[in-house]
Amino acid sequence: MTTHNPLPLTDTNVAHPEPSTLVLVSRPLRPGTNTDRLSRFGQDRWDIDPAIFEDHFCAHSINFATIPPPLRHEVKIYFWQLLNHTGAARLRGGNSRPSVRTVMAALGLLRPLLAWMNERSLTSFGQVTNPMLDDYLLALAEEPIRLQMKYQRLMEVKRLWSYRTALPEDMRLPSSPPWGGEESFEIFGRTVNYIENRTPRIAELTMQHLLWWAIRFVDDFAADILTAYSEHLTLHAQEPQERARTGRSARPPHGDVPRRLDDYAARLRNHGGCLPGTLDDNGDTVVDWHHIGLIIGAVGDTLGRTAAGRRVLELGLEVSDQADLDTPITALLDGQPWRDRPISYHEAPKMAQLLSTACFVVIAYLSGARPGEVLNLQRECLEYDAANDLWLMQGLYFKNAVDTDGNKLPAGQQRRVPWVVIDIVAHAIGVLEQLHPQPLLFPTWLQPERRTHNLKRQGKARTSTTIARDITRFVTWVNDECRRRGRTDAIPEDPNGGLNASRFRRTLAWFIRRRPRGLIAASIQYGHAHTRMLQGYAGTYESGFPDDYAFEDWLYRLENIADDHRALDASEHVSGPAADAYRQRVTAADGQFTGHVLTNIRQTRDLLGNPLLQIHHGDGMTCVFDPAHAACQIRGTAGDPLVTPDLDDCRPKCRNIARTDRDIEVIQDRHDSLAEVLADPLAPPIRHDREKHEFQRLAKILETHRRSAKDETL
Repeated sequence: MTTHNPLPLTDTNVAHPEPSTLVLVSRPLRPGTNTDRLSRFGQDRWDIDPAIFEDHFCAHSINFATIPPPLRHEVKIYFWQLLNHTGAARLRGGNSRPSVRTVMAALGLLRPLLAWMNERSLTSFGQVTNPMLDDYLLALAEEPIRLQMKYQRLMEVKRLWSYRTALPEDMRLPSSPPWGGEESFEIFGRTVNYIENRTPRIAELTMQHLLWWAIRFVDDFAADILTAYSEHLTLHAQEPQERARTGRSARPPHGDVPRRLDDYAARLRNHGGCLPGTLDDNGDTVVDWHHIGLIIGAVGDTLGRTAAGRRVLELGLEVSDQADLDTPITALLDGQPWRDRPISYHEAPKMAQLLSTACFVVIAYLSGARPGEVLNLQRECLEYDAANDLWLMQGLYFKNAVDTDGNKLPAGQQRRVPWVVIDIVAHAIGVLEQLHPQPLLFPTWLQPERRTHNLKRQGKARTSTTIARDITRFVTWVNDECRRRGRTDAIPEDPNGGLNASRFRRTLAWFIRRRPRGLIAASIQYGHAHTRMLQGYAGTYESGFPDDYAFEDWLYRLENIADDHRALDASEHVSGPAADAYRQRVTAADGQFTGHVLTNIRQTRDLLGNPLLQIHHGDGMTCVFDPAHAACQIRGTAGDPLVTPDLDDCRPKCRNIARTDRDIEVIQDRHDSLAEVLADPLAPPIRHDREKHEFQRLAKILETHRRSAKDETL
C-alpha cells in the first residue's frame, strides 16, 4: 500500500492528467484506504468511494463510458479538475471546490449539453460560442421539465465556464460569462418555489402506529430478542466454517459425541422438550440433526445415523416443526405473552434486525437528527448529565460542516452541542449496544463475520436505502402479526408512498405543533420531547430542525387565520382585553398572507415573527400574543421569531386574552359541569368553595361576552 498525500491544485500549479494519474490526487481519503487500488485517469469508470467519509452512503463511481466518444476525453479532464482543483471562480453562493457528491451529480446535469453538442458535431468545449449557448438555452427552456431542473442545468454550464482557467486553452468556453452573467431567475423570469417539492410528512395514524410498535420492541420485546440472538450466536459459532475461521477444533474429542448426544436427549425427556425439526422437500417434519450438532458441538452429516442418534429416535420424543431456542418468552403484550412459542434459531437474526430497525425509528424520529447522522452514530455516543437530568447524544454532522473557505469537510464535524434526548431514545441506544459489538450502532450487518461482504463500498453503516427497506419489513412483520392475532393496531399504509427516514423530521415537527399533548410512550408527550430537544443540538440552527418546525408552525397558523377570518365574516363575536387587536390582526393577516409563496423554507422563521401571525388558540381562550404584555412564562426569548406563549400557563388577567364564540362554548360547558358539582350536597366543603370561586369567575366571563355582543349590535 502506498502513501497518499493530497496536493490541492490551483491556477498556480495546474496539472493535466496522464492515463496513470490518480483520480483522487488531491482529495483526502478514508483512513485505511488501499491506495494501490485507486482509480486512474485513463479508466472510464472512476471509483470515488474512498473520498466519501459518510458510513451510510452507497458505493460511488463516475461512469464516462456513456459519454459520446468525441467528447469523452475532454469531459474526463474537466471532471478530474472538478475533483482536484481549488482555484476556480466561485459560483454565487458556492465554494472554492465542490463536494465529491456534487461532482457526481454534475455529470448527469451536464449530459444534456454534451448530447446537444454531439448532435451538432461539436467535439470540444472550445468550439462552443455564446450564440450557441443562447440556442442551448432556448432548447432547454422548451423542455417539459421542472423549473428547478432547468436552474440546475444552467448552473452546471456556469460551473464549466468558471473552470476555464484550469483547462487547456483549446477546451475553454468563451471568456465572457454565459448569458451575460445573468442569474437563472432573470433568465427564466421565474423563481423556483423550493417548498412545493418538499418531502411529504407521514400520515398521522401511520406514524402513531409505527412509533407505538417500535417502542414496544425497544421497551418490551428487547430482552427476549437480545437473549435469543445471543443464544443464536453461541450456536452459530459451532458451524464448521466459523470454527475454521476462528481456528478452533472442528470436532470434540473422539468418543465424546455419543455421551453429549445421550445427555442432550435425557435433558429433553426430563423436561418435556421437543427435538428440533425442519421440513423436508415433501413438507414433512423431520429431525434437524444439523441443529442438534450445533447444540452438542459436533456438527456432521452422519449424526442421525450413528448408534447414539438411533437411541435418541427410540426415545419417541416429539419433533418440533422448527429449531426452537431455549430462550423463554417473558414479555407481555396486552397482558399476554407476545409470542405463542419460542424464537427459533433461524428466526433470531430476523428478530434482531427488526429490533435494530425499531431502535432506528425511535432514535431518528424522536431526536430530530438527520437520518445520515443517526446512521453514523457510534458506541458510547450517549452521556447522562445527572446535574440537569438530561440524556445527551453526541456524534458527527455532515450537512453544513465546512471549513473557513466554505468547502465541505468530508469527514464531517463533531457537533458543538449534543442532542438532548428523552429516556426512550437513550434506552434504544442501550439496546443497540447490547445487540452487537461493532463500533457503529447501525452496521451494514449485525453479524461481525459478514462485514466484508462488499469490498467496493467502504462505508460500514446501513445505507438510507437499506434502512428504508428495513422499515418496510418491520411494517410487514407487524401487520402480519396483527392479522394473525386479530389485532386492530396494524400500521396503515401511508397515502404518500413508502416510509423512509427522510420524512421523519417534518412529521415530528407536525406532531409537536399539532399534537403537543399526544402520548409518545407512557406519560411522555410531544411537548415534553420538544422541550428536551430545544435544549440541545436539535434546537440549534445547524441542525435544521427549527426550520422544519417553523414551516409546520407557519402552515398551522395560516390555517387558523383562515378559519378565524371565516368566523368573523360569519359575525362571530369576540370579547376580552385583546378583542380589538384580534380582529385587526385576523383581517390584516388574511389579506397579507393569502396566496403567499415561500421560495426558501428559512423564510418561515422570519415570517413567524410578524405580529399578524401571533394568534394562538388555547383551551377556552385565544392569545393575541405580545411578549411585552404576556403574563405567562413565554417559551423562548423575546427576540426569537419562534417565541410562543405557554398556553398551559395562561393567566386570567393577561392583557393578551381574547375570547371568540368558539372559546365561549368551551367555557359554557365547563361552567355547566361546575354547576352540577355545586349542586351536590355531599361535596367536601373545601372542594365546594374552590369550585364555587371558579364557577363565579366563568360566569363573569360569560356575562361579559354576552353583554359586549349585545352592545355591539346596538
